[in-house]
Amino acid sequence: MVDDALWNATADGVVCSDMKAITYAQFGNTEVFELTEVADPHPGPDSIVVEVKAAGINPVDYKVREGYLAGLIDTQFPVVPGWDVAGVVAQVGLDTPEFQVGDEVYAYARKDSIGGGTLAELVAVPVRTAAHKPSSIGFEQAAAVPLAGLTALQTVRRAGVASGQTVLVHGAAGGVGSFAVQLALHAGATVVGTASATNHDYLRDLGVTPIEYGDGLVERALAQSPAGYDIILDYAGGASLDHTSELLTKGGVVASVADPRAATEFGGHYVWVRPDSTDLEELAELIDDGALKVEVANTFALADTADAYAELEGGHVRGKIVVVP
Repeated sequence: MVDDALWNATADGVVCSDMKAITYAQFGNTEVFELTEVADPHPGPDSIVVEVKAAGINPVDYKVREGYLAGLIDTQFPVVPGWDVAGVVAQVGLDTPEFQVGDEVYAYARKDSIGGGTLAELVAVPVRTAAHKPSSIGFEQAAAVPLAGLTALQTVRRAGVASGQTVLVHGAAGGVGSFAVQLALHAGATVVGTASATNHDYLRDLGVTPIEYGDGLVERALAQSPAGYDIILDYAGGASLDHTSELLTKGGVVASVADPRAATEFGGHYVWVRPDSTDLEELAELIDDGALKVEVANTFALADTADAYAELEGGHVRGKIVVVP
């Protein structure tokens, strides 16, 4: 929590202070990160200010930091990075009947421009991006859910995964894949997932048949489902979709968050996750009902954010990495 001693009243009675945050003033690698103090955020009419208990980090964060999304989303320097958050409502806006001060919430707090993110002690969150936190898990687990959970839910839904289908999931043990395989199983599908051998037992525990990616993938995949796959979900990118025509059944559907060929070459879906409070509520219900498990790979202090991203960028992370202010 922000130290009360930092707070002081201005001449017009508005309370203001500074908070600790991770920022960067230019695109680059993790060396551009600074732990600094910035002005506290204020709630807009339809937003809340959340005291950050934990913030999840995602691969898209470092793509943003390196400037790859500069032509897609406007950037306001200095940037406070991060879109995933779990915490407690500290302030409410003028028209936010969904929430009250003290509510425990989580959010995929993506805004229309990149700037005031979640790697801070406080963050302003539009109510359309937030929901009440699952009651059965702590803040660190909750912060691991929003972007990855929403991505999984929206791709599984877009692809039309249904009972009786056979689904192949690329990147099955990653942050998004871990949720997607569980959602597909919950829908009644049979799921085969690609992952490194070190994650095969983890996938088996979830109910997934694991196979190694790389050379020989087609043979291994068809050994598990000789008739092919009704749905292919891609959360890995790279060469994952190279053999899709050999693995997809006639009329089958491909959805990817990493490779536009899913739509342009295979007539499927290229998905960019959307903030959605209703979807977050659905995920919270699934978690509280025990249908969806949350895997946290590691946690880091705010001052060690660069180390957190170094681990994430190294690849082969099972589940999610979380930063705790």
